[in-house]
Amino acid sequence: MNPAILGVLLAGGLSRRMGGDDKSLRAVAGRAMLDRVIDRIRPQLDMLLLNANGDPARFAEWSLPVAADTISGHAGPLAGVLTGMEWAAAHAPGCEWVVTVPTDAPFLPADLVARLRAATGEADADMACAASGGRPHPVCGLWPVRLAGDLRRAMTKEGLRKVDLWTARYRLVQVDWPADPVDPFFNANTPEDLAEAERLLTR
Repeated sequence: MNPAILGVLLAGGLSRRMGGDDKSLRAVAGRAMLDRVIDRIRPQLDMLLLNANGDPARFAEWSLPVAADTISGHAGPLAGVLTGMEWAAAHAPGCEWVVTVPTDAPFLPADLVARLRAATGEADADMACAASGGRPHPVCGLWPVRLAGDLRRAMTKEGLRKVDLWTARYRLVQVDWPADPVDPFFNANTPEDLAEAERLLTR
């Protein structure tokens, strides 16, 4: 594990397709998706931060620091990336990188952090994102804390909101995982997705 990397669990969305409830608190095979994501990512990192808006008390049982978006107006996952970067700069001296993962992805790979970090070094890249079967998953990414100021300017001065538009400005390396037999980046956005995740977990 690497103390220079902070894991940021992205739970700041509005979950419209799930009826507005916290997706991360929905149960899959008897356990909250947040539990399953933490099980996958905690062995890979020393530090975890939960990025969530609203009352943080609803996450009290997980005993994690909770940070709301530092950009107002539900600005999307890029706001979660910025929140993680700025939290790391303020609260984790020596932390150079942030890894973000969504909290509706219960099958995350056990080598996610190691492969993203290795790929940035090998490619001399500024940042990395995951892919599966050739399809990118930019929300599962490795971000340098040093670019926090640049990202804040892009979001506040330019109104930038799309992850891929921001990453296009830098050297990005994409790291691919196989999508079979289960896509490790499968995410449950709808009740139907939840049912499929349960089927995959219990088969």
